[in-house]
Amino acid sequence: MYLHIMSEEEQKEVVRALRGWEFVRKNHGSLYDRGSADSYYGRAPDPHYGGVGGDSGMRVKVMYQEAIEEYMAGYRDNEATGAKKEWR
Repeated sequence: MYLHIMSEEEQKEVVRALRGWEFVRKNHGSLYDRGSADSYYGRAPDPHYGGVGGDSGMRVKVMYQEAIEEYMAGYRDNEATGAKKEWR
């Protein structure tokens, strides 16, 4: 019998999915998405999810460590790419 052992990244994806939609990085309005958007638009970090229309619901400010880390991952990843809104 073959057992597939998940990679660390696969394990993290499973945990995110079990926590809720706000931890699924591809979701519009997720913690990661909002972090990257705040960086892109030159805003200071303000950990939250939702509040962008569609199915994202109302804006929810987060205070617990796991959610803050997910938001900051999106913020840091965007900062690393240097993708910023060009204001004309």
